Amino acid sequence: MVAQVIEVSPCADEADEQRSLDAYLETWPHESFGLPEVQAFKASLLDHCDLLARENGAVLGSGLAALFVGLPESPRVMVTVPPPHRGLRHGRARHPAPSTAGSAPPGRGCAAAGRPPARRPPARERGLETFEAVLADNDPDSLAFAQRRGFTVERHEKGVALDLTAIEPPPVEPPHGVDIVSWADRPELARALFEISVEASPDVPGYEDETHEPFEAWLAHDMQGPGDRPEATFVAVAGDVAVGYAKFSLSSTDPTRAYHDLTAVKRAWRGRGIARALKSAQIGWAKANGFEQLKTTNDERNTAMRRLNEQLGYRPWIGRIFMRGPLA
Repeated sequence: MVAQVIEVSPCADEADEQRSLDAYLETWPHESFGLPEVQAFKASLLDHCDLLARENGAVLGSGLAALFVGLPESPRVMVTVPPPHRGLRHGRARHPAPSTAGSAPPGRGCAAAGRPPARRPPARERGLETFEAVLADNDPDSLAFAQRRGFTVERHEKGVALDLTAIEPPPVEPPHGVDIVSWADRPELARALFEISVEASPDVPGYEDETHEPFEAWLAHDMQGPGDRPEATFVAVAGDVAVGYAKFSLSSTDPTRAYHDLTAVKRAWRGRGIARALKSAQIGWAKANGFEQLKTTNDERNTAMRRLNEQLGYRPWIGRIFMRGPLA
């Protein structure tokens, strides 16, 4: 019997990108986003490689290798193989498997997003020996697969979700002298929001080592993408000074679910209930606009935010495990 060949190749066009996303969503059905969000995410990267695995033309899975601008020495890989296609041992890959994509340079079919293909050195030539892989924490088979290949758990983001159909929005009660407004009502605060992000982002467990983007790139990638809406971004202002903000990441394909992106408060203003007021404003806005579920993940070390979420009614949901292992 002749073994079937599994072919691994870069996504060639938008149709392939959609096939890759379909494989991802079949593997992670608890996620909800569309191709516009994927393309915006790729445009924010320093470099990326999006791969499809096929057998006789049928898609078996996808793999994305990404280099973040703020973490250029830590390639991240996500390999998504839907359960029906796992454990296939009768074939062999004609090209490097998705799990080795962290060493695939553009110029071999994977170009930097929004830039012409340019030869960059593979990860090993740049002195990189490991990469990060992300798994859902309800997938023990994938965890065991990674551990057999030398990966170890680096950190764990616990997932929670809030069922908006079962609750009444909490009151929005900022401390005296602080008001909660939407960014849509105060668009001139963009630079102030950037300064809050620069100060607060390194304090978020799991993201301490990430270099912050400059203002224009941050504005384009973090605040003006297809999943970002000014009316769904809330700002805490003391007089004319912005001291915190919270924003959603919204889906182009699912108008009933939203994801908490960042809740950030300036250090000098923490411990006064501002994060609670911001999150309460988000909950009220989401329920009033027909959303049924809010989700987020927080590093297990982020005890303050996890405690706040629990107090607001969020309950355990699917989270993410970040693992590190050797380049193949």
